Amino acid sequence: MSDMMHYRRTGGVTSGRFGRFAHRLARSTAAVSAVELGLAMPFLMALTLSGVEVVNLALIHVRLNQLAITVADNASRAKQTQVNGAPLFREFDMNQVFRGAALQAEDLQIPQRGRVIVSSLQVNGSGGQWIAWQRCWGNTAYVSRYGVEGTGLTGTSFAGMGYTTTKMTADPSTAIMFVEVAYNYKPFFLGSLIPSKVIRKEAALYVRDDRDLTGIKNPSPTQPQAKC
Repeated sequence: MSDMMHYRRTGGVTSGRFGRFAHRLARSTAAVSAVELGLAMPFLMALTLSGVEVVNLALIHVRLNQLAITVADNASRAKQTQVNGAPLFREFDMNQVFRGAALQAEDLQIPQRGRVIVSSLQVNGSGGQWIAWQRCWGNTAYVSRYGVEGTGLTGTSFAGMGYTTTKMTADPSTAIMFVEVAYNYKPFFLGSLIPSKVIRKEAALYVRDDRDLTGIKNPSPTQPQAKC
């Protein structure tokens, strides 16, 4: 009988204590901020990761655009001066342009994830536009939007280069260094929501000085040709 009464008293005390604790917990506001932060954390993380992804994508666009401009600028300036005759543009010069691009975009992994395409847009014998030569850097299979080396060799059917309605065309006795950059963008965090896509950038500059336009040269000692 005494054991039963002791159990009831103990149980009653325990129940009373639990009830008072539950009542105090229900009225407590000491950890409201922590609870709210815990509830909001998944949404804050998703918002933060989305912001990082958007900023990274914007930076990739800017850097690829700068890369295309730099390659076009360097290709338009490079030359080997000749005592008799117009300066030459050599395979060595083209390889040097690509080495500079590799240093500029080292962390973008262009050889594995993209390609840089340089085309010399000139006027053919019929007065039309043609791609006199073309060189590439990068191991991917991306190709020029406008054609390969030799496109537009004869006739006037080749309109020129450029993704706009009005194509870019070269003037007689000069050339345009037209650069295309294709890059396979892969999201950092939101791969399931933002699919991988190919980002393309273009830039073009006229050759700055006189240049031998009969083709890209490879005098001795010869250099590897960065054929597309």
